[in-house]
Amino acid sequence: MKSKIHLFIAVLGISLIISCNCNTKTENLMKEKNIVTDEQLDFLGITHKDKLSAASKRALKWPMDLGNEWFFEYKVEDLKGDLAYEEGVVRRDPSAMIKHDGKYYVWYSKSVGPTDGFAGDIETSKVFPWDRCDIWYATSEDGITWKEEGIAVARGEKGSYDDRSVFTVEIMEWEGVYYLCYQTVGGPYNVRVKNQVGLAWSNSINGPWTKSEEPILSPANNGIWKGDKQDRFAVEKKGDFDSHKVHDPCILPYKGKFYLYYKGEQMGEQITFGGRQIRHGVAIADNPKGPYIKSEYNPISNSGHEICVWPYNGGIASLITTDGPEKNTVQWSPDGINFEIMGVVKGAPHAIGLNRTVDNDKNPTEILRWGLTHEYKSYDYQYIRGFKTWNVINHKAKGE
Repeated sequence: MKSKIHLFIAVLGISLIISCNCNTKTENLMKEKNIVTDEQLDFLGITHKDKLSAASKRALKWPMDLGNEWFFEYKVEDLKGDLAYEEGVVRRDPSAMIKHDGKYYVWYSKSVGPTDGFAGDIETSKVFPWDRCDIWYATSEDGITWKEEGIAVARGEKGSYDDRSVFTVEIMEWEGVYYLCYQTVGGPYNVRVKNQVGLAWSNSINGPWTKSEEPILSPANNGIWKGDKQDRFAVEKKGDFDSHKVHDPCILPYKGKFYLYYKGEQMGEQITFGGRQIRHGVAIADNPKGPYIKSEYNPISNSGHEICVWPYNGGIASLITTDGPEKNTVQWSPDGINFEIMGVVKGAPHAIGLNRTVDNDKNPTEILRWGLTHEYKSYDYQYIRGFKTWNVINHKAKGE
């Protein structure tokens, strides 16, 4: 009897797969032949299928089942304890949260004092809020009230590649070892300085941490500055999308390898129809410590700012915010490289620290249900806050 039941289930499963594949193939074939159905026209409100505007032509290329599972709204709220706002202190760019012995852990950039900018003496001034940072960490039992535990990774000694600042950190746990990847700057911090990515690891979540002797990722070396004046917009050749800076690193274990996602800034970066020229890239390694090799398909986004990526449905999802023509979109890639837009959102929290303790595959945006963000109290001082999101599936007027 069990054999018959198992056979029935197997046949049913194969039938469903064939049905799904046939539906997909049918839909693709209809698109290739520009076949428009009455259901599409009715859903999109298109009256004359022989007189289509450019917008209607684009709409007819959308999937027939648009869905709403990738669409969300959000709110931001204060935290309690040591991560509440503190005058004169910068806490920003929280990492993802992981859980250990019943406590949530988060790492972040911390500095003190106001920002001076580039007008003063760059040897002694603080040119950005994230300048002269060290990486600190905090713990919480409920994700709301936090206790600051101290420094995790400090700036390097004079003359090292990270002697000016270490900041914008992410955490990865793999086979009992903890890895922190982060941005680095070596002094002097001028407008043409090239940011890099460093790595630290520890067998204990509380450290101590061993730092990589050299950066694990550096900007492309194929742009050419114009003149000697400190002007980051003056270039003879812009070079690759990441010829100036590699920012916001995040390492994900994926398909037996390690994918280092990062934000690239280009020498001579310009303002285009989407705003700043910011794009994302990925570098791949066989080992968490590297070496990391940049993908030949870079850049892998047309837009974005802070990296916010998570595994979903056998691929990688990415929240694209702030800059570029595809900003405020949620995208997904079946292979971690080729991303397509899955949803457009009204906005999102800045510098998201994801909650990596949840079931990613429960919902495309389940990992965004709650987490951490940072907010500007002023240009000089930022602090870490919490956020919540929810899927929006309908809208009604008052009294409906």
